[in-house]
Amino acid sequence: MLFSSYANAALTLSNRIVMAPMTRCRASHADAVPNDMIVEYYRQRADAGLIISEGVPVSDRARGYLNTPALWNDAQAAGWAQVTAAVHAAGGKMFAQIWHCGRVSHAALHADGSAPAGASKQAAATQTMVPDANGKPVPTDCGQPETLSLQEIKGVVAEFAHSAKLAMQAGFDGVEIHGANGYLLDQFRCPAVNNRNDAYGGSLANRYRLLLEVVDAVAAEVGAQRVAVRQSPYGLGNGMVADPEPLKTYPWLARELNQREIGFLHLYCQMTDWIRDAGHSLMPALRDAFHGGIIACGGFKTVAACDAILQRGHADLIAIGKPFISNPDLVERLRSDAPLSKWDTATFYGGGAKGYTDYGTL
Repeated sequence: MLFSSYANAALTLSNRIVMAPMTRCRASHADAVPNDMIVEYYRQRADAGLIISEGVPVSDRARGYLNTPALWNDAQAAGWAQVTAAVHAAGGKMFAQIWHCGRVSHAALHADGSAPAGASKQAAATQTMVPDANGKPVPTDCGQPETLSLQEIKGVVAEFAHSAKLAMQAGFDGVEIHGANGYLLDQFRCPAVNNRNDAYGGSLANRYRLLLEVVDAVAAEVGAQRVAVRQSPYGLGNGMVADPEPLKTYPWLARELNQREIGFLHLYCQMTDWIRDAGHSLMPALRDAFHGGIIACGGFKTVAACDAILQRGHADLIAIGKPFISNPDLVERLRSDAPLSKWDTATFYGGGAKGYTDYGTL
């Protein structure tokens, strides 16, 4: 099943393998424009049925890490257009993952020195990389966030919509809204972080209001079937607290997304093996609630493990991360049961071609 095609009303994928979004920090922080090295990196991996780009910030204040390519202006869109052209020429399809880091950030990363934006004033118990006096990355605690006002929330929705419009201008086949891993949209979802008493806090519907407003605005720009939403049930990344009612929270959202008829729900498993556990109740509940394409991500390394969840009907596509870093021809290696090359964690974030575009193929 893994190597069979997948189609919805908007696009057809040649196989069910998705290259998961992975931050690699290879752009210049000054302009955040994708460069030739980034073009080559994605071109090499175009055998995936779908590539989801690394997270691309929707504004300068949305940035949370040093040297991430972004998508809020025409120059950045022109850079991404070279990426998508190369991927398409190699037969691939590609979504842009549009991203707001929220409180997982620092004022030193923003051109105007603005504080991180948050659902509340609660700081993230994690670190990011900021430039030192010579522009070199230095690990630093995330900064104290400022609570977004209602007017600023409207601005965030507009930023996501504008980034989605630029993604279409750049030739992407769709967009993924990053609602996972403790970033801004996930911060609003989390009751341990979101202590607001307005329309964006309190009830589950209020805490998901911002994400759903973003979904509606983005779908209006690109078409609902070209929209994916990423979630990370049970995730504790970036200082998050476990959701108190995951079997209520995520099926509720899945039903809301299903009503909007978006193309994909992307589920990332950070904790344990719940996503691959046939006996766990969340995946069947999500399948019942959402009838579009479900992308499962987290720890998939063998064709057998991928096919097992596909055959159960709990997922339609499988996203794979780190193995794609060190195996640009991962699809062919999986198809032929060839050994996989090991990745070098020291080159994951930042640097040059080493550990980025220099991994060999079969």
